Amino acid sequence: MKTLNVVALALLIVGGLNWLLVGLFDYDLVASLFGGSHSWLTRTVYIVVGLCALYSFRFFNDVRHDAAAR
Repeated sequence: MKTLNVVALALLIVGGLNWLLVGLFDYDLVASLFGGSHSWLTRTVYIVVGLCALYSFRFFNDVRHDAAAR
């Protein structure tokens, strides 16, 4: 499970940096790397990053709950 946590965090960081670039410079790095914002590969990356966000929300919620129990 630890490996999945690390992968999810890494993808969330990549996604966050991509949104930083979009916000500051109107430049979508993921779309540039994978053939435009409507390519299936770009959409797949977006979906995987979103699923990692959902997974991480659950994971960090469990950590917070464990810390409150101490």
